[in-house]
Amino acid sequence: MRINQLIQISPSIMCADLCNMEDELRKLESIGVDLLHCDLMDGHFVPNMPLGLVLLEQLRSKTELPFDIHLMVDDNDFFVQKVVEIGVQQIAVHVESTTHLDRTLSLIQENDIRAGVALNPATPLTTIEYILDRIDFVMIMSVNPGFAGQKMVPSALKKVANCRDFLDQHGVDIPIEVDGNVSFSNIPDMVAAGADILVAGTSSIFNKNGNYSENMDKIEKAIQRGLERRR
Repeated sequence: MRINQLIQISPSIMCADLCNMEDELRKLESIGVDLLHCDLMDGHFVPNMPLGLVLLEQLRSKTELPFDIHLMVDDNDFFVQKVVEIGVQQIAVHVESTTHLDRTLSLIQENDIRAGVALNPATPLTTIEYILDRIDFVMIMSVNPGFAGQKMVPSALKKVANCRDFLDQHGVDIPIEVDGNVSFSNIPDMVAAGADILVAGTSSIFNKNGNYSENMDKIEKAIQRGLERRR
């Protein structure tokens, strides 16, 4: 069992060894991760396509871990319907790519799935003001979406803190998920700023300088440092 239950860890499976996914799942389960972060891209909204629907469908039968779906696509409703059929627990759609955001979020929640909105680094928090009653979490992108291994944009930590203040001011108690360069060194600042769910990738869980157990231990210690500073 993990020590810091207040903060959830959602490993980004696009950073795993895709040729040995069942073995990867077992390793991630053994260290007590909370979710599996699945990035679905269409090559249009972002210029990349690391994972496909067939892979997610096959993985679904191999693990009981909740699926944390991050859609980086133009046709959100199409992909929502597809992942609903697979059986997922939460879905984040990008406000920048969704023509009818309220309707798409309603579609997700009508299927008893947690609905979230993802915001690119330059997208203001005010874009979610009128759908706060439709969402179960907010995903703050701390890099521009599409690729693993990027550096955190300079404004990211301020945006996480501002998001926490924004939610508090509107009386909304939902988690903030942070995606992008969630590294051992950045985690304390992210948690201190108000992050509740950490998308762990190449700079933490999948860091090449340690095994998964060693990397999780470093993450736990980084989380604790952040919680000690949290407002």
